Amino acid sequence: MATTAQYVSTPVIEVSQVTTADTSRTAPSTTSLICSGPSSASAAGIGKRILRITINGTSNTTAGAVRIWISTDGGTTKRLLVERVIPAITATAGTTPPFRSEVPELVGLVLPGTVGGNATNLYASTNVSETFNITVESGTL
Repeated sequence: MATTAQYVSTPVIEVSQVTTADTSRTAPSTTSLICSGPSSASAAGIGKRILRITINGTSNTTAGAVRIWISTDGGTTKRLLVERVIPAITATAGTTPPFRSEVPELVGLVLPGTVGGNATNLYASTNVSETFNITVESGTL
């Protein structure tokens, strides 16, 4: 356990979209990079702490899922971290908003810093061809 508190030094916001269907839960081929660890050598105090991840539908949704993956080898191998179920929603101005969900399971996750091709990254995919905006709020250590 650390003897001193470690606070984030620089806030970071990364925004991306997933749009193309990929139904795999083991070896996805269609993902979007949503967050990367810092590109400096991993050492004491080097990393990026996840503060919030938000998934937003951009319009109507059909029942499906958005999956978040982690890779510790620069994207070659991806492992499933979280799957968020997406309900069918017909968005209507003033009465029914589009889908929105946060991913509390990943709050506090620290992506280590790396150099070379073995960066630690987070990716997202959707199993239906619909557009979702993914926002990752984080901070470098």
